[in-house]
Amino acid sequence: MTSREFHPGKPWLDTDGRLIEAHGGGILYHEGIYYWYGENKDAENSEAHKQSGIDRVDVIGVSCYSSKDLYHWNNEGTVLHANEEPGHDLHPSHVLERPKVLYNAWTKQFVMWMHVDHGDYQFARVGLAVSERPTGPFRYVRSFRPGGYDSRDMTVYQDDDGTAYLICSTNMNSKVVTFPLTGDYLDVQNASAEHFVMPNEHMSRESPAVFKYHQTYYMVTSGCTGWDANPAEYAVAPSVMGPWTVVGNPCIGEHADRTYYSQSTFVIPVAGKEHAFIFMADRWNRYHLRESAYVWLPVEFSQNGAITIQWRDVWDLSIFE
Repeated sequence: MTSREFHPGKPWLDTDGRLIEAHGGGILYHEGIYYWYGENKDAENSEAHKQSGIDRVDVIGVSCYSSKDLYHWNNEGTVLHANEEPGHDLHPSHVLERPKVLYNAWTKQFVMWMHVDHGDYQFARVGLAVSERPTGPFRYVRSFRPGGYDSRDMTVYQDDDGTAYLICSTNMNSKVVTFPLTGDYLDVQNASAEHFVMPNEHMSRESPAVFKYHQTYYMVTSGCTGWDANPAEYAVAPSVMGPWTVVGNPCIGEHADRTYYSQSTFVIPVAGKEHAFIFMADRWNRYHLRESAYVWLPVEFSQNGAITIQWRDVWDLSIFE
């Protein structure tokens, strides 16, 4: 990647010249620095998983990268490691996906939420880890099923007033549920709201990404087709708790029906630019997951608040000026 450009879908190297390993990730902006957290998949696909017909990499941990400009990323290392203790949630044979980090201004803690699971995806829980620094190390706390719901793909969202929310796919991905978090961000409150309730298991949503623009909340999700890409869908709401109204596919043009061969994971608000948001997605390489690429594209707004995400071979942040 050149000095100040994004090249969606192309290999992206850190400042040490190595492929960035932060898949299914999210961004935290804290004190002038962006922190990119994601799944470290820097290993060959697991032979044990291949034999079961599932393409996976044994759990390594969560990577962190830091940047001041969103173009150049410094490798801060693995900030949450796998745990070899038999039966541990983060055992290499298990599943750790979609880590997202919030900063709690009241407790001065960085709180990481993630999806933890077993290889058959029946454990279906959220996991929690905490740190006093954005670059860790993070200490694993526990896993649980929020409100008793099974939880698979998930994200967290922090509103302007500091209230934070967990948004997760549940009931075998046939619905999405939102929970307000407790004040310390270490649990969910009793309130919850169900969205996009599907009539059958063949209609499902996952990989939620939430952001707010002009007092309207947006949620981008994907369908459930394994590692294969499918059309994105977005919905809008007056509150994170809903009600959510489905609008349609935000992608336009060639390969829009495959989200440009990628899957949503997060939407980045660009600091200091009120109307600037970046759609952040993974282009999965199921046979060599460590080589899965990243697709970052600008989110564009019409006058009525509708969004579009258009493919660009090369772009930079000047598009928001």
